[in-house]
Amino acid sequence: MRFGFQISISGGFSRVVARATHLGCETIQIFSGNPRGWKNKPLSSAETTKFKEEVKKEKINPVFVHMPYLPNIASPRENLYFKSIKSLQEDLVRTEKLGATYLVLHLGSRITSSEAKAMGRITQAVNHALAQVKNRVIVLLENTAGQGTAIGYSFSQIKELLERVNNKNRVGVCLDTAHAFEAGYDLSEKEGLEKAIEEFDRLIGLEKLYLLHLNDSKTPLSSRIDRHWHIGDGYIGREGFRRIINHPELSHLPAILETPRKSDEDDLKNISVVRDLVELALSN
Repeated sequence: MRFGFQISISGGFSRVVARATHLGCETIQIFSGNPRGWKNKPLSSAETTKFKEEVKKEKINPVFVHMPYLPNIASPRENLYFKSIKSLQEDLVRTEKLGATYLVLHLGSRITSSEAKAMGRITQAVNHALAQVKNRVIVLLENTAGQGTAIGYSFSQIKELLERVNNKNRVGVCLDTAHAFEAGYDLSEKEGLEKAIEEFDRLIGLEKLYLLHLNDSKTPLSSRIDRHWHIGDGYIGREGFRRIINHPELSHLPAILETPRKSDEDDLKNISVVRDLVELALSN
């Protein structure tokens, strides 16, 4: 398993790789622009070229781009919905310019609409964006904790969304361990992990799983409360992560840690923990 973090693009993409190597990243996740706004500066060809060269030099792969926080492609509100589709299209273009293959997408919240209607909105948005932007970028649907009116908390919902997407070669799944646990998949126990993997494979297919977001949960099983926590210090626990990281169906995947951070020390501690768990398995 290759480990990495969400790396800040503050100050420009030319600073990303240095930050990533300092933290010992083998893979990274970035935003393509302002994560909390709708408008982005055009990507500089000089800066993106340098970024891609440094990524290649340091053998950091894959590179994942994450959609910003504001878009909601499940929204029943027309203005927000169409702005969200436009944002998705823009990020598909920016992801390719950055040399990345994958774009991680939050599925959004239904707000006042039904789940069925929200599911239709999501697939309509993804189909429209993929039809408008014909490149090789693969959109990864990220599972949710099911907090509030969030969509995508069950594997059956994600299966239905994938089935409705026209271009099936350009969609996959990002599985967040904290979200899955909070939604009711008991990844802390061996039996629960095996059951979750079997269900995912039966409904979706493990070949559609491209990325793990490796996060512990600060809230209990089935809480439906989305709170990431430090690896091994939450309800999934060290043994839970030892089994996840070394599971034969998952160990080949890249993993991005989105654990809480006040400084680099938090990230360095978390990546040390996961690497120790790999070594522990090998030694045993």
